[in-house]
Amino acid sequence: MERIHYAGDELVTGSEIAKALMEYAAVLAQQRTAASIDIPVVHPDGTVGTASLLLGPASQLVREPIEEPGNEVTDASLVQRLRRLTAALAPKWPVAGRTESTPEPTVDYDWTDEV
Repeated sequence: MERIHYAGDELVTGSEIAKALMEYAAVLAQQRTAASIDIPVVHPDGTVGTASLLLGPASQLVREPIEEPGNEVTDASLVQRLRRLTAALAPKWPVAGRTESTPEPTVDYDWTDEV
C-alpha cells in the first residue's frame, strides 16, 4: 500500500496504482496539460471508496510506502489505462542509428585552396 499526499490531504491506495498515477502525473506536467482521474482509496475506517484527483502541471504529489493492515487495493484495468494514457502522452524521440557496419567516409579538405 502507499500513501499519496495530495492537495493537503492523504490518500491510501495500492502500490501499483500509486506508481502508475505518479508516472501519469509527471507526463501531464511535461505536456503542460491536465486530467481528472478516479482512483480507489482506503478510508480511515478501512472501507474502500473512490477519490477524484485533478492532475496538472502544478500538481504536487508525494507517495510513500506504508504498512497498512488489510489487503492491497488493486485495479488492474485502472493501472493498464493509466499506463496507456502515459504512453500516449510521453514524448517520442527518434532513434538514430547506422544500419551498416562500414565506417563513414572521411572528407579530406584542402584548406590551402583559394576560393
